[in-house]
Amino acid sequence: MTKAELIEVLARATRQQKKIVATTVEMTFDQIARAIRKDKRFWMPGFGTFSVRRRKPRAGFNPRTKTAMTIPAARTVGFRPAPKLKKSL
Repeated sequence: MTKAELIEVLARATRQQKKIVATTVEMTFDQIARAIRKDKRFWMPGFGTFSVRRRKPRAGFNPRTKTAMTIPAARTVGFRPAPKLKKSL
């Protein structure tokens, strides 16, 4: 599902204008991103947890030149689904 599809579904379900729903969706994801940056995690009961994860540096290669290189350490966001969500799959 794309963001546009999500907005369409929510607009139909709530009988609201797409513009209002789009603003609400944007604000929701902005707040989730802020929580992850500030608290290093966002937890939604019944859905799952988004948290900051650290990747160690690792060996890799440049696909164009085929030369070996080290991919630097990085921070990324990981998701762990709640048991309720896992069971529904």
